[in-house]
Amino acid sequence: MFLAANAEESASLFTPFDIFMVIFTVLIAIGIVRLLMARPKKNFFAIGFGLVALIVFLIADVKMVSGW
Repeated sequence: MFLAANAEESASLFTPFDIFMVIFTVLIAIGIVRLLMARPKKNFFAIGFGLVALIVFLIADVKMVSGW
């Protein structure tokens, strides 16, 4: 019983939703790069919003991957 309980605790916490989180993080990073490369006029509100979203998603990804 003890060995079965110990094996159950060490099981992976990977879910298919994790893949979507990583994909969204990459898309947000691509969006920020495109916003920063804009030539005539930069949208600073969009850049700031994107940076905050990227930070939140990166923190979530680090927490998520540490459970794998």
